[in-house]
Amino acid sequence: MKPHPIPARALAVGAHPDDIELYAGATLAMWAAAGCEVHHLVCTDGSRGSWDESADMAALVATRRREQRDAAIRLGATGEVVFLDRIDGELEADRATAHEVAAWIRRIRPEVLLGHDPWRRWRLHPDHRAAGFIVTDGVVAARDPHFLTDLGIPHHRPDLLLLFDTEEPDHPVQIDDDAATAKVEALLAHRSQWLSTMDIPPDDDGSMESAFRDRTMAGLVDTGRRFGLPMAEAFRRIGGL
Repeated sequence: MKPHPIPARALAVGAHPDDIELYAGATLAMWAAAGCEVHHLVCTDGSRGSWDESADMAALVATRRREQRDAAIRLGATGEVVFLDRIDGELEADRATAHEVAAWIRRIRPEVLLGHDPWRRWRLHPDHRAAGFIVTDGVVAARDPHFLTDLGIPHHRPDLLLLFDTEEPDHPVQIDDDAATAKVEALLAHRSQWLSTMDIPPDDDGSMESAFRDRTMAGLVDTGRRFGLPMAEAFRRIGGL
């Protein structure tokens, strides 16, 4: 399949702070470096993203917002970082939330929209399933002129929807070393998630952080190998929106 041109504007929608970097960070870094205006939309507040039973949830929300903004900067993203602030673990793929995302699609007007694959089998986390359906439902409301007429925002039809964390990827994006490094640095910006997501203990002497870097790079190499590329991230492509 011929690669899609680098978009002028992209919007990535993730369930939690760090999901976008985890599944599409290198792609967004590549595009940002080429001049793409990259935007983030995060559905939940990340308030339950800690293994520390004594963690202050309000403080964690503030920390995760700050980490997400820092991660976007490390990717080179110049667009907005939007937080819907739904409660972590309680995200619902309801009409109101899908329409809120649709409104942001209309405001930002991305050529490419990215989000979780809601049809992945045996997915454990309910927020990831819900976030995927919010994007697929939202893009329909965003594209069709007779939805959301009260908003006063013209309808918008993205050229392409790319679903990440998918079982059946069919759309690789070739990654270079700079983009791979940016992905790693952006993930490391989510320091509150070092232990739970990245297996880096708070008292790490640097060895576990180095192992995380190596694992992330190796994952990009493994994905690339599936498509005959040196390094890649891969998505399920939905065109003809």
